[in-house]
Amino acid sequence: MVTRTLWRFLFSAISMSRKLTKAQKAKRLQEEEERRLREEEEARLQAEKEEQERLERERKEKELERLELKDLERREDEWKELRHLLDSNHTAVIKWTTDAVETAQWERYTQCGGIPDPAVQKDVNTYISLWRDDPEVKIAPVLQQCNVALQLMEELEGLLRDVTDPQEGQKYQEGLVQLVELIHSKHLLTTEEILKEASADIDMETGNMQTVVKDDNITLGLWANLKKNPRFKGLNFEEAGLGFKLPKQLAVSNVAVRILHTRYDHLSLLARMAHLTIHTPSHRYLSGSIDVPEQGETEGEGEVTEDSETQQQSLDAEVQSIQGSDGSESATSIRSRRSSLQSAEGRGSQIQTQMEALEAEGVSTSPRVQLTMMDSGERVQVVDLMQYTPLGGVFYYDTFHLPPQARQVNGWEIRQLLHNGLQVFPYPTEKSNLEENEALACPPVGVSVTLPESVVFLETPQVARWDAAGKQWRMDGITDVSYEEAEATISLNMNSFHAFVLMQDTYANFPFQSWELRPLGQDSALFTINGALIDLSITIQANQCMLQSERERGLSHLIGKWMSGPVLQRAMLNAGINIFVNEYTDKYASTCGKDPLTEHAAYKQMALFASACAFSWSKWNAKCGAAHLVMQVCEHHSPAPVPKGSWSLYLLGAQRSLKLEITEKSEAFSPEHHPGIEFHSTFIHTLQDDMSTEGIARTRVSNYLFVDTVQSLLCATRPLMYS
Repeated sequence: MVTRTLWRFLFSAISMSRKLTKAQKAKRLQEEEERRLREEEEARLQAEKEEQERLERERKEKELERLELKDLERREDEWKELRHLLDSNHTAVIKWTTDAVETAQWERYTQCGGIPDPAVQKDVNTYISLWRDDPEVKIAPVLQQCNVALQLMEELEGLLRDVTDPQEGQKYQEGLVQLVELIHSKHLLTTEEILKEASADIDMETGNMQTVVKDDNITLGLWANLKKNPRFKGLNFEEAGLGFKLPKQLAVSNVAVRILHTRYDHLSLLARMAHLTIHTPSHRYLSGSIDVPEQGETEGEGEVTEDSETQQQSLDAEVQSIQGSDGSESATSIRSRRSSLQSAEGRGSQIQTQMEALEAEGVSTSPRVQLTMMDSGERVQVVDLMQYTPLGGVFYYDTFHLPPQARQVNGWEIRQLLHNGLQVFPYPTEKSNLEENEALACPPVGVSVTLPESVVFLETPQVARWDAAGKQWRMDGITDVSYEEAEATISLNMNSFHAFVLMQDTYANFPFQSWELRPLGQDSALFTINGALIDLSITIQANQCMLQSERERGLSHLIGKWMSGPVLQRAMLNAGINIFVNEYTDKYASTCGKDPLTEHAAYKQMALFASACAFSWSKWNAKCGAAHLVMQVCEHHSPAPVPKGSWSLYLLGAQRSLKLEITEKSEAFSPEHHPGIEFHSTFIHTLQDDMSTEGIARTRVSNYLFVDTVQSLLCATRPLMYS
């Protein structure tokens, strides 16, 4: 019975197992069938997707072909219209400029202001000769004469910036050097005259003579050591913002100390002339370039080489007369010099392009120089005037032998007369005349100055001293520089008495973080640049510009003042605010590396539409490649800021401009055009597709002076390249 039951159980188990196996097989077959059907469906969907993509590509290709054909059909007409607009404005600007020059010349002729015509070399030479022979040495009239000479120099520099004839440029350079020499000699003569009377103007508290003379262009602090107190350490000319410290050797010597601050910088001018090179302006340097052959490519190359020594020796003599390293040349000998510079024809002129005129006193055309090693092993750190800009003028720090003072004898005034003029007191004394321990005991001399009020230092000022022999600025020999930003003062020590300047990096405000050009009304716009260190705006009204900035220190003489574009640009550079480029800027500042022809064409067309459209920086401009430009644009007629969300992106190329589909907030750059747009060969016709009739009408009546001013400002700053 048990056995039968056991067999029955086993039989049931085997039957159940067979049933499960069949069910699993059926399920597996069903799953395989479902997977097959699913794969077939996916393949069908993929095929449909690929077909749709193929059809979409074909549609886009056909649409692109249609747009390109349409663009080609109207390309010639669009280029003709653009050229007509540009040529009409250019012709009007040239006529206005010519009339303005003629009017200024006539006004100059009728005013007879005492300043010779800088373009007439004979008049300039006559003026220089008459002033050199003038025996006046009193400080007040001499400073008035110097101010007239400075006006003449400013006009000569303006002519030199625009000159195209090398021989004419040579004449202007000669006139400039002679005027620099003469102004310096007049300053020495007036200094000598004051020091001769030092004993008659003794300070009762110190027993020495100290005086300050100021006018619009110079500040003079003069001290005569009459007491020879060995405990004397130094003096501050409080009203002048100048001070000095002397070692004991000088405190007991028969010396006078002069600190002369000139608010102009003639030494950097001499440095540029001394290291002048003829060069071909780079294509990266926009705005009316003048092609000048390289020195090795000029005709008459042998003549240039042959006369170069004569030219250099002549210029060397002039520079040494202005700031001699040993002070051996007297004011009298300078005053008696009558001969002019005999420079070679092959010297070439300081030819500059329109944008180089913006460099003013700041950016130099001298070649780059680096650290060099002197024969004695001394390391010389020469300033690269292409990288650094001297600001606020020059501080002449000198010590002189005190002239013999008058004595009263029986009612008579007796004075020893010297025929060699004011003599520099050498310090430190030549080592050959001293014992070794004495030579080592010549401590440095100290000087402190207050930063000029008309200059902005975006960074801690750098200090450089003048090297008369090399005609260059150097940073070696200067120690213990201390800058007090709150008090706006800087103090330093030097191994000897030198002229020195305060400098800053020319391109400290590059690259720009962003920019915007938006209309304020008809023929009025606001150009804003957010620089690396300072933000500013320039309001443009016709051909006048006005600077605006939240920072007032150092800019109070510029902010809110209307002036022409070139004048404002030079004033900003002189004040230490540089947003303007030159052919060397890309060597010192990072760029987007754009094609200059495409970039220049964009600026011209932006200027044409600046009364009706706002333009702004785009982050995609750095991502679209060198051959293209990207910016944000929108039509805008109100003086209020552009509302957020109003901007559209535009892609500009050499042959075509178009509106982009992406926005500024897109995750990646794409050159795909916006749906429904037309292709155009010019930027302005691309913009017109989305503009109102009123906006287009505004652009057609824009004043030519406004268009030219906007274009010049854009070309001078190149925001599409340096942001």
